[in-house]
Amino acid sequence: MSANTSQQFEAAIDQCRAVYENKLKDYGVSWRILRTPSLTDQIYIKANRIRSIQRKGEQKVDEGIKPEFIGIVNYACMALIQLELGFAEEPDLSAQKAIELFNKYIYQARDLMLNKNHDYDEAWRKMRISSYTDIILMKLLRVKEIENNQGRTLVSEGLDANYFDIINYSVFALIKLDEESDQD
Repeated sequence: MSANTSQQFEAAIDQCRAVYENKLKDYGVSWRILRTPSLTDQIYIKANRIRSIQRKGEQKVDEGIKPEFIGIVNYACMALIQLELGFAEEPDLSAQKAIELFNKYIYQARDLMLNKNHDYDEAWRKMRISSYTDIILMKLLRVKEIENNQGRTLVSEGLDANYFDIINYSVFALIKLDEESDQD
């Protein structure tokens, strides 16, 4: 495993956490009222926009794909929090507790990534960012199917495993985007 991977992952999640914390200052924990399928749809909108920009090679809204990947990471963490706590009728967490829960899940994602990275010999580094986007969209379709089946699966991983994978593929994209901008 590259000695850089852990540091690059940490730098990427620091970017995500900064946005998450700033949004908490702006909006509080208003997202606590969202049911998990609504968060899945938010992630889908962001991933679909990334794919659209990648296919068209241009965008009309002045926000690139990097903020969308950051949003995907953050919404996936929110979804994991909602899976644990359930949705609320009104915001019910302090900003500090919301950050603690974010950290809990982002570091679980990191630990999963490190274990998989060991087994797969950093194969993600040879993948294209467009492949990460496609895999995220596929995982979202899986999540929607599991949600439509009230969370029941016969042999497949559950919702949480898919959200963790979505986080990790998004972080890989952020790392690659940062590497590309460093080469410019």
